[in-house]
Amino acid sequence: MSKLSKAAFNSEPQAFEYLEKTLWPDGPICPHCGSLGTATRLEGKASRIGVWQCNEKECRKQFTVKVGTVFEHGRIPLHKMLQAVYLLCCSKKGCSSHQLHRILGITYKSAWFLSHRIREAMRTGSLAPMGGPGSIVEADETYIGRQQGMDVDRSGYHNKNMVVTLVERGGSARSFHSDGHSVASIYPIVLENIRRESHLMTDKAAHYRALGELFSDHGTVAHERGEYGRGDIHTNTVEGYYSIFKRGMKGVYQHCSEKHLHRYLAEFDFRYSHRVARGVNDDARADRAMRGIVGKRLTYRIPHITAAE
Repeated sequence: MSKLSKAAFNSEPQAFEYLEKTLWPDGPICPHCGSLGTATRLEGKASRIGVWQCNEKECRKQFTVKVGTVFEHGRIPLHKMLQAVYLLCCSKKGCSSHQLHRILGITYKSAWFLSHRIREAMRTGSLAPMGGPGSIVEADETYIGRQQGMDVDRSGYHNKNMVVTLVERGGSARSFHSDGHSVASIYPIVLENIRRESHLMTDKAAHYRALGELFSDHGTVAHERGEYGRGDIHTNTVEGYYSIFKRGMKGVYQHCSEKHLHRYLAEFDFRYSHRVARGVNDDARADRAMRGIVGKRLTYRIPHITAAE
């Protein structure tokens, strides 16, 4: 895999060269017929930068490295897209669309759509359950924003979106936008994403009592009594994740509509799971995000901009 070089931020040829080496380490892959290493680069004044032509007799189609990725049909110069990836990856609490719009010199609408393309690249999809024998996984939930169609004047958290987060100590984080606030909406998330051999750590919320019995061990802390830890029994790791998440959502993004919340969660999960404490610096984090652009598309006929972001 090609190591990220800041030169890829400066010009289109260098940007295409970096992305091709990253996504095609064994040679160009035709997205139309799947052939490997049989394409020829088209050069000359009549050809666009980065265009290849498949040499398979039944195919003979033209393509670039962007085809079949979240960058497909993107009209923003590729080197600016790579800059946006780097900015979102190295900013601990995120980078707003207004900031991207100012830095990259593109329209706010383009910056908003580009940032969502990058969040889609950060999304990991289905993964194997977390934890295992001897591993500690913390689970907690928080509330943010307002559920679509709910009365803004309702008190408490009943009109807010619930986020359930699982964090493996020393490992990765996974966050989910729950459909409701009931026990039935939390159970499947925990059971599908944590191995039963793990040590589960939660607060003393009633919905975790029966759930904890299904795991190797269940430690709880009573936050309502001012208790935040007894040795290894605490939820400070997941609380630390939420402190970054909420500062980013309130201080940087300011507002997020319910239908886009899952992508913002993917962004914060990605940065947390590929943090410096796990040996991943800014360049390596951007490289990993770049590898996630393949096989994903985001096509909005009209982007829905509902934020003051």
